[in-house]
Amino acid sequence: MKKGDRSAGVARQYSGTAGRIENSQVGVFLAYASRYGQALVDRRLYLPESWTRDRARCARASIPEMVEFATKPKMARAMVEAALDAGVPCAYVLGDAVYGADSSLRRMLEAREQPYVLAVRGAHFMRRGGDRLFEETSPEELASEFEPDDWVCHAAGEGAKGPRLYDWARIRRPWTSKGGFEHWLLVRRKRSTSGEKAYYLVFAPPGSSLAELAAVAGLRWAIEECFERAKDDLGLDHCEARSWHGWHRHMSLCMAALAFLSKLSADLRRSAWSKPNETSPKEPIAA
Repeated sequence: MKKGDRSAGVARQYSGTAGRIENSQVGVFLAYASRYGQALVDRRLYLPESWTRDRARCARASIPEMVEFATKPKMARAMVEAALDAGVPCAYVLGDAVYGADSSLRRMLEAREQPYVLAVRGAHFMRRGGDRLFEETSPEELASEFEPDDWVCHAAGEGAKGPRLYDWARIRRPWTSKGGFEHWLLVRRKRSTSGEKAYYLVFAPPGSSLAELAAVAGLRWAIEECFERAKDDLGLDHCEARSWHGWHRHMSLCMAALAFLSKLSADLRRSAWSKPNETSPKEPIAA
């Protein structure tokens, strides 16, 4: 959140922190998650078109001349490509509905045979495929056709109060892919009376189980955990610099500190998990 209009990229725009349109700076971040923990690995400052159209204003904020307007999905696509090109091992690419709706991102990942589980909105435009190829539909409409027996309870990871349980179902999309990769529409439903649903487009290796895809979908919240720790403990959202370079330097410093802490946590987890379980003694022990 920002006051004034001089900080690079600041504008009245939707802020995920505020949950509404506010005067703010917005960044696009890439996180890396594994069973041992997670950390932020890349970042880029989003520049609204009101900035990129005003090169004098950009110059005052030290924004390089070669930096042009890019949508958030385009920025994310470039960061994911850079990470994959650098050889970062990756089982699945995850993202929320802003990125799941970007067909260019999905096509890029499919061309690289990179599995993904990307969220989409219930009204996302889809084709039924098969004999009804040109018939329009949506994830919400397809999910309404599930039978009660199609839903299976699986955990989407561990929460503060234990496993985060949801009902899950999926439907195979009738597209063929090189290497046998499968396309699915994955649906998550809350087990409360609201029955609220979330939807995901999936590109998965052959034979991937519903339980595996449910667990993968639940990992998307790892980036939220990164933000929570980086903001609360490391001041990620306390950047006072106005320039383009200042913003990126502040974020890089916070990310390096977060990576250091994540590495310590991961080492502790590996050490704890590698210890053999202690068993009760076979004979009574006198104190």
